[in-house]
Amino acid sequence: MKKISVIALVGVGLLAASCNSKEKSDTAVATEQAVAESKGEVLAVDTVASVVNWKAFHKGGMAPRWGTLAVKSGDISVDGGQVSAGNFVIDMNSIKVDPASVTEKDKKPGDLEAHLKNPDFFDVAKNPTSDFKITSVSDLKEAPKDAVAGANKNVSGNLTLSGKTMNVTFPAKVEVAENSAAIQAKFTVNRADWGIKFGTSEADPAEWMISKDIEIGIDVKAKK
Repeated sequence: MKKISVIALVGVGLLAASCNSKEKSDTAVATEQAVAESKGEVLAVDTVASVVNWKAFHKGGMAPRWGTLAVKSGDISVDGGQVSAGNFVIDMNSIKVDPASVTEKDKKPGDLEAHLKNPDFFDVAKNPTSDFKITSVSDLKEAPKDAVAGANKNVSGNLTLSGKTMNVTFPAKVEVAENSAAIQAKFTVNRADWGIKFGTSEADPAEWMISKDIEIGIDVKAKK
C-alpha cells in the first residue's frame, strides 16, 4: 500500500480526529516528567481484560479507520484507596485494524496492519513497544464534554510512541475497589508532537491530506 492509501491511522493507539481542516487536539502536552513513586499495594494489570483503542480519519472526517492494541504488561499502585502510580506497556506488534472500518473493495485490513508496522509508521522491528507511565493523579472538578463517561480524575503520564516520550494530561475515570483498580480514558493527541508524520515534509500531499489528531482510548484493569 502507498502512504496516501493509509492516511487513516497513526497512533496507537489510539479513537478520533478532526472533522474539518482545523486540528482540534486540546490534550495538555509537555516534556517528559518525573514518574510517580509507587506507594501502597501494587496490582498487576490484567492483560486479557485491558485494551487500547485507536481511531483516526482523513481530512474532513472521511474514510475513518479504527482498531485496537494489546496491553502487554503493567501495574497500578493503590495507596489509601487512591491510585498513586502505574504504568503499562503496549505491544505494537499487536496492532489490529477493525475490518468494519475498511469499506473500500480494493483495501484489506491485513495490508494496513502490515503497513503500520513498517518504517513508514511505527517501525515495530525497532520499536516493538510503546508505554505509558503515570506522573500524577489529581481530582477532576469538572469533566469536559468529550471526556469518558464518569471521569473523576486528571491523569498525567509520560507517553512513549515511536521512541519519543512526551507528558500528556487527560480526564479519566479511575475506580479503586478491594483488590482491584481500573483506569478508563479517551483523549486526543497530535501525532506531530511525537514526530510521527507522513511524507517528507509539511508540503507533501501524503502529510496534509490527513488529520494530525488521533484519539486514544484506554481501558486498563488491574487486580491482586
